Amino acid sequence: MIKKVLLFIVLLLIIAYLIIALTAFSGKPADQVCQRVELIIKDSVNAGFITRDEVGSLLRKKGLYPIGKKMESIRTDLLEKQLNEHPLIENVECYKTPGGSLCVEVTQRLPILRVMSNKGENYYIDNKGKIMPPEANCVAHLAIVTGNVDKTFATKDLYKFGLFLQNDKFWDAQIEQINVTPEKEVELVPRVGEHIVFLGKIDNFEEKLAKLKLFYEKALNQVGWNKYSRISLEFNNQIICTKKE
Repeated sequence: MIKKVLLFIVLLLIIAYLIIALTAFSGKPADQVCQRVELIIKDSVNAGFITRDEVGSLLRKKGLYPIGKKMESIRTDLLEKQLNEHPLIENVECYKTPGGSLCVEVTQRLPILRVMSNKGENYYIDNKGKIMPPEANCVAHLAIVTGNVDKTFATKDLYKFGLFLQNDKFWDAQIEQINVTPEKEVELVPRVGEHIVFLGKIDNFEEKLAKLKLFYEKALNQVGWNKYSRISLEFNNQIICTKKE
């Protein structure tokens, strides 16, 4: 009997708590104003080019800065639409909190390659294969693409290579520069070793680099990383090395 009474009291307390909680969240005053903006920037380690000041400045220019405005008048869908037009932002989610705050979650576009062609073009390629403007202040190490590279080749063929580098710690750290010849063949400039790696056509680059990594481990670790000036992977099942003069 006592257990049933205690259980009944506990249930009453839970119900009372739920009622109070719902009232607190739903019974906000109609004139409640936005007190602060909480900005959450995702992927800031790899791409640190969106700042709180920049988001605030953009919203002020559009007349949408929320602080001081009534919470009920703030349209989160309009805020998201305006911020999503920023060329360095991939996605935005805005939502209100019961305490009078507006939360803005920003997902940045992630650059994977920096292109500086011989025609003077300067831009990034992001992890979706799209072009980003050079104003992106990328903080991560990226391979630089030089030479005879056009935007079509960069966003299709080299984009796949850039994704490979992004997902492979060894090659991401090793490849410093990607040079494209007039024949659309690819040369790689490594960070370690004074040689040029000639891939030839970009096709089957995973296979070619797997062979090169094995060659590094079995041969260069023995004879030295500066013995050769050029290592060619152009032909299948062959590694052709040119000794330094």
